[in-house]
Amino acid sequence: MTSLPPATAIDRLRAAFGRPAAHDTNHRTLHAKGAFYAGTFTATPRAAELCTAGHLQGSEVPILVRWSNGAGNPRASDKAPDVRGMAVSFKLPDGTATDLLGQTAPRFPVRTPEAFVAMTEAAIHPRKLPGFLLRNPHAVPALVANARAKALVPPASYAVSTYHAVHAYRWLAADGTSSWVRYVLRPRSSTAPDGTFTGRDRLREEIAARLAAGPVTYTLEVHLADDGDDPHDPTSVWEPRETIDAGTLTVTAVADDPEADGGVVVFDPTRIVDGIELSDDPILRYRPQAYSESVERRSV
Repeated sequence: MTSLPPATAIDRLRAAFGRPAAHDTNHRTLHAKGAFYAGTFTATPRAAELCTAGHLQGSEVPILVRWSNGAGNPRASDKAPDVRGMAVSFKLPDGTATDLLGQTAPRFPVRTPEAFVAMTEAAIHPRKLPGFLLRNPHAVPALVANARAKALVPPASYAVSTYHAVHAYRWLAADGTSSWVRYVLRPRSSTAPDGTFTGRDRLREEIAARLAAGPVTYTLEVHLADDGDDPHDPTSVWEPRETIDAGTLTVTAVADDPEADGGVVVFDPTRIVDGIELSDDPILRYRPQAYSESVERRSV
């Protein structure tokens, strides 16, 4: 359990980026700048062996993708250092959906919502960083690993970055066995567009041009936990017993913006379908409450 009310968390995150607690724009509290893209996903037979979820049975399913910058400032330049995100919603034939959220940082530094909010504040206001690290020394190895991975370095394209899901899930197989898994979205192929892209919206402009030249494909890489790997701690470092290719995501076009007329789209990592179960990761369990609070600020 956390002592941090979701409303307080959203107040503090918005304040960190110079935004008022009350409604200002229709943008998200974090990952405020982004756009939507359309595509499909086809799972591999190995994924179907390990999990009964509908989108993992091998039939092509539509996906909605959102590439974004992690900050809460919707006007930030794409040239600024920032974590980048790739969110995917898999649309199953029965009308249900399940979401996967990845980020360019391979390690997550903190275990609790309180520490995450404090880390975000310290990242925006560096004078707070020494105090944060003194209170949260366990975050240092992950921050160092992310720096080495150049997680905040502006990429040439959203399509060339690898995106790591923060949370673990339990896959249920038809034979009654189960596996704890973590996801990685790893770039497979795309065609670099002609021209150069240098403006403040260069990532959005580049990905639109890249999609015009051909599809962007990603491998859904899945790490299967070994004994001793902790699925309930987002900071834990795994030594997976197996890594599999679970399928191919094929992004084909810029999508019509589903939020253009005031609609709200939420990519929720707790939105799961039969065949998948949540871990007890405290940050994962907290996210729907925080998202609901953020949506209220966007919708007023």
